[in-house]
Amino acid sequence: MMPDAIARLGSVADVPADLRGAVVAVGNFDGVHRGHQTVLGEARTIAAAAGRPLVCLTFEPHPRSVFRPDQPVARLTPAPMKARLLEMLGFDAVVEQGFTREFAGLAPKAFVETVLVEAMGAHHVVAGFDFHYGAKRGGTPETLAEAGRMHGFGATLVPAFVDEGGETVSSSRIRDCLGEGAVTEAAGLLGYRWTIAGEVVGGAKLGRTLGYPTANMVIEPDSLLKHGIYAVRLRRADSTLHDGVASFGRRPTFDNGAALFETFLFDFSGDLYGETVSVSLFGFLRGEERFDGAEALIAQMDGDADEARAMLAGVAPLGDLDRRMAF
Repeated sequence: MMPDAIARLGSVADVPADLRGAVVAVGNFDGVHRGHQTVLGEARTIAAAAGRPLVCLTFEPHPRSVFRPDQPVARLTPAPMKARLLEMLGFDAVVEQGFTREFAGLAPKAFVETVLVEAMGAHHVVAGFDFHYGAKRGGTPETLAEAGRMHGFGATLVPAFVDEGGETVSSSRIRDCLGEGAVTEAAGLLGYRWTIAGEVVGGAKLGRTLGYPTANMVIEPDSLLKHGIYAVRLRRADSTLHDGVASFGRRPTFDNGAALFETFLFDFSGDLYGETVSVSLFGFLRGEERFDGAEALIAQMDGDADEARAMLAGVAPLGDLDRRMAF
């Protein structure tokens, strides 16, 4: 993906003078899904009306990964992708505050005073309706509003966002969708096609011997994405787009090795090794299978490519984020 224009700060201690007094959206925002976008959009509206900078305060790593390191959270949007999405939504900066047990142990009062007031000088704080903060999640929406009145900053809590079916949109729902290969449903909850980004790395070049050379990427080791075949669109660093078909899995016909994301681009010739690219998932074609030899696999790949081309023909963006990510 293109380098982020947004300022990425590793701590509230790094907030420069020109970003103090900002409108601050606070939360983890993993996925930056449609529910998060209502919170972030409210912050943007308030910042525009007040003529203030717009900053997102988030936490790295995900808090649940700190408290349960043996069960790390499968990230929908690693920090660089989250920053890219926030930049598209108009944010001036994201503070990727390091989340440790020590930081988590701050009393709610200390969190407000040291983080929001002293370090950030927040003009207004915007969060989701269920935002809790400080040690043992002792800070509540009510105490945040009270702290705002005491310290002179505004506080807005945004109600839950429900989809067209009346269900609350959540990161866990989206993770479940990806685990089932339901990337179209995931896109409906996200408001954009789920996208991975990374460097194209060398592989065993098996695809080349089959007539399907691929751009290979190693994605997050805790990814819940279902192994299988997907219709995709790849964006290069220069923003050029290429449709294709991708396989995520262990290549059971050959080596059953470590999971790899392998993308074959239609009507493309060139070398992508070493490039950082992003790949957006438009549809799930089938699960990963083992074939009795290369000939049967090639015949299936021919069918997969035709199906992916048809799926990608004439697709329209789901909204502005999707347009900027994958169109």
